[in-house]
Amino acid sequence: MTTVPAALPPEMTDIDIVVATERDGSGEALIRDLQRTRNRIRHIWPIPEMLPADTDVIFCDLVPSLAARLPWLPGAPKAALVALISPGMRIDLDLLRKTAPEAILHRPFSSPAILSCLLLARSRFTYERRLRGRLEKLDGTLRAMRSIERAKTILMKARNIGEDEAYGYLRAQAMRQRLSVSAVATKIVDIGEPAG
Repeated sequence: MTTVPAALPPEMTDIDIVVATERDGSGEALIRDLQRTRNRIRHIWPIPEMLPADTDVIFCDLVPSLAARLPWLPGAPKAALVALISPGMRIDLDLLRKTAPEAILHRPFSSPAILSCLLLARSRFTYERRLRGRLEKLDGTLRAMRSIERAKTILMKARNIGEDEAYGYLRAQAMRQRLSVSAVATKIVDIGEPAG
């Protein structure tokens, strides 16, 4: 067996790992290799109705009910998932699509494959989480911009003023109320007329 590299990348250290597979020879080998990474390893078997949500990486047998056992909504994972595949197993592509694992590990497990899957799963998960965060931030910015544009239009019509004056009014109200311009704009849009 290959030993764990002396210096693991940051995405492979100080993490909680759940292993949901039978503790047979290959399951024992998987647990042993993961323990060599010096991370926190929890073994659970049989697979519970709901996998734990308080973990970073889940190594789990690809079973038909896996999608229903994941503690998150599709497209919003809370942990990296590594699907464990048995030899000769007919792979259900629809199940793979529904569970969206970050990596797949085939039996018999080897140390390099286990470490590679851990690295790939954790790296991909953290990258996608950062992307989702950026998208949410961008979405919030776009909503704020639309709200500001709508509020300016309402102000321009209600007060018979120009665009610059409408924006100036929003800024003045934001400073006076100690709110963001978008929060003031949202209030105006919600009531449909200028406040104050």
